[in-house]
Amino acid sequence: MVAMPAPDQAVLTRREEIIAALRQIVPGEGVIDTVPERRAYETDGLTAYRQLPMVVVLPSTTDQVSQVLRYCQQNNVKVVPRGAGTSLSGGALPLEDGVLLGMAKFNRILEIDIPNRCAVVQPGVTNLGITTAVQDQGFYYAPDPSSQIACTIGGNIAENSGGVHCLKYGLTTNNVLGIEVVLMNGEIVRLGGKYFDPPGYDLMGVLTGSEGLLGVVTEVTVRLTRKAPTARAILLGFPTSEEGGKCVADIIAAGIIPGGMEMMDKPAIHAAEDFVHAGYPLDVEALLIVELDGPAPEVDHLIAKVEEIAARNGAVTSRTSRNEEERQLFWAGRKAAFPAVGRISPDYYCMDGTIPRKALPLVLARMREMSERYGLGVANVFHAGDGNLHPLIMYDANKPGELERTEEFGADILRLCVEVGGVLTGEHGVGVEKRDLMDSMFNETDLAQQQRLKCAFDPNGLLNPGKVFPKLHRCAELGRVHVHRGQLGFPDLPRF
Repeated sequence: MVAMPAPDQAVLTRREEIIAALRQIVPGEGVIDTVPERRAYETDGLTAYRQLPMVVVLPSTTDQVSQVLRYCQQNNVKVVPRGAGTSLSGGALPLEDGVLLGMAKFNRILEIDIPNRCAVVQPGVTNLGITTAVQDQGFYYAPDPSSQIACTIGGNIAENSGGVHCLKYGLTTNNVLGIEVVLMNGEIVRLGGKYFDPPGYDLMGVLTGSEGLLGVVTEVTVRLTRKAPTARAILLGFPTSEEGGKCVADIIAAGIIPGGMEMMDKPAIHAAEDFVHAGYPLDVEALLIVELDGPAPEVDHLIAKVEEIAARNGAVTSRTSRNEEERQLFWAGRKAAFPAVGRISPDYYCMDGTIPRKALPLVLARMREMSERYGLGVANVFHAGDGNLHPLIMYDANKPGELERTEEFGADILRLCVEVGGVLTGEHGVGVEKRDLMDSMFNETDLAQQQRLKCAFDPNGLLNPGKVFPKLHRCAELGRVHVHRGQLGFPDLPRF
């Protein structure tokens, strides 16, 4: 009678088999299996959670991605795709019994097609890298998240990223024309191209913002936008955040669509000014940055209109950029707000929710009450024009219980967003951060229908499992049997 190996030995043997198979597909240094090297992939931008992946594989061709996914499906191996790892919702958090599929080697710009105003790039190209490649020809890539120097276009598609200029020029979904995607069974599919409005179902819309649950993007065709002939930014200071929020709503109600409209409260203003020296006023409770772009006469007219609206809402300071360098400096302070807050707090938790613009004064007042109740400071940074909030809750992870209190505070903010008619996320995604809050926005029928869509792409539930859905259904029994994630092998998340 042959003795069965101990469970630990069986797991070890299976891991060795998987590693050996992956080395056949991606030879050389494309497979990472030692603990020190895997440590670099144990977390993403949501650093409160971390987990060593079973193994990391770094393919460099679409065919290798296809072979890896096909092997994993055939052998029931979970896969977590990863771009630059800047996700703030735990979207790239690995699994201890899963393969981490890193797309960092897909970092080339394949074609710049100015006549068709598009570029074809690999998913590992950084967001800012696209603009850098075309700016000398008078073009840029419009979505500009604060992490654009590091985040990749593949990750932007996964989260449907926005940025300070998404109010006028749209999110990632409005600026992607085509994608090549590999499905979990290894099939390679091309959607869209260099043309607008392709026929058939909007599968690009389905995949954009799907958080790596439906497929792995290996090529992207992005829309390029011509730079406006004139762009000027105004700094508007207000004695209260509520007055600043009311000004935002009034600007939009007047039919003015700024190129960007961002808001910061006093803690964020002081942190950013100390860090960047952008010339922000320090004696105000709220700062609004409004950028107008277009032909010079139009910009001059709109600036006057915005200044008038701001004055009616109690603005105490108003300063318009005098040249391009000053305009860029105004924005540099805003884009550095996150790292700037990191200089004044041992840790901070970056939230992401979206509300109707008219609810901004109410939400700001309620968040201030929550801050006092939880005994935690919060610095607020908003994509104010489209109602996308980014509260930065400041805490110290070394103090027992403070992280847990921070998460409770954050959950209350997100529930408030839903309560006033908003949504749980604007651009960071659900990931693991908001997964257990999904039922505050969707009922059982809604969530089951969303999972039916995942099942159409990934019937075995192997691609980025444990993300987005608070409870899991088996595809074969969807609508009849309800299964908690623990029953499908997703343990409680490891905490830092």
